[in-house]
Amino acid sequence: MIDLRSDTVTRPTAGMREVMYSAEVGDDVYGEDPTINRLQSLVSEMIGMQAALFVSSGTQSNLLALLGHCERGDEYIAGQDAHTYRYEGGGAAILGSIQPQPMEFNSNGELDLERVSQLIKPLDNHFARTRLLCLENTQGGKVLALNYLQQASDLATQKGLKLHLDGARVFNAAVSQNVDVAEITQYVDSVSICLSKGLGAPVGSVLCGDKELIDTARRWRKVLGGGMRQAGILAAAGIYALQHNVSRLESDHHNASILGAALGKIKALTVHSVDTNMVMFAPESGDFTSLGNYLRTKDILISGGRLVTHLDISEEQIQQVAAAFAAFYKKR
Repeated sequence: MIDLRSDTVTRPTAGMREVMYSAEVGDDVYGEDPTINRLQSLVSEMIGMQAALFVSSGTQSNLLALLGHCERGDEYIAGQDAHTYRYEGGGAAILGSIQPQPMEFNSNGELDLERVSQLIKPLDNHFARTRLLCLENTQGGKVLALNYLQQASDLATQKGLKLHLDGARVFNAAVSQNVDVAEITQYVDSVSICLSKGLGAPVGSVLCGDKELIDTARRWRKVLGGGMRQAGILAAAGIYALQHNVSRLESDHHNASILGAALGKIKALTVHSVDTNMVMFAPESGDFTSLGNYLRTKDILISGGRLVTHLDISEEQIQQVAAAFAAFYKKR
């Protein structure tokens, strides 16, 4: 199958499996797993932050950041379609009594900072206390501009807010902008990084921030049942991913660009510009079901109007997908 539903479907390579098999392990709840400690040190150094914490998922990583930055009755501002608001089960509200204040993203994945400023609540007992601004990079495949991140950081500082970045695909953003990832993360107080998307590890995310935040997050991780024991086997995959699979993200971006250009020639489709490894499209008919069913007969899997390239997709397979799309709409 050519699986374009998400870059979460990647499978560990032979080299990754080898380092997992031979990983040195210990009890991470006691802080004694050397491979996890090495991963956390590696990520915090790459990101340019004091400390890092390995967790089971991006959902948990974002939740730990929210619980670390906010208290009961506080509020965070996030995009209407942000993972921290829409796609992570309402964990902040359920488990932290933290109120979300959603707002629409712009077409480029940004939150309008003037509108953000207007949404910050006054210091008044009638209102939840606005404590945190959450951004997402990439957002729908769009990369946040560095000058925008600087402006968001300045606003957060001016208003007394912390700034958290859901950086599930922040390495895609860094590769797209041809900058070191620390050039992006220097503007935020915390960042969540997924190892299990384009980087190709089977499990895991890392939360980065200052030592105080990570100490708090470590406690909340335990409360949430996320304390793992000999998880160095998983951390070894993360180390391998960071050492071998960052620069190769450019290949995913290249394949997505090829696919986007090919689909853009089909009159029945609206295709958005491609920044990274996602091709966002919409049929004029609005019918994703018939398209999806047809593509499945060609051993191609999609999910709605988002096609995601990754390390298990070759340029030859991209050409197969483009041909299948063209054949489907030629029949319409």
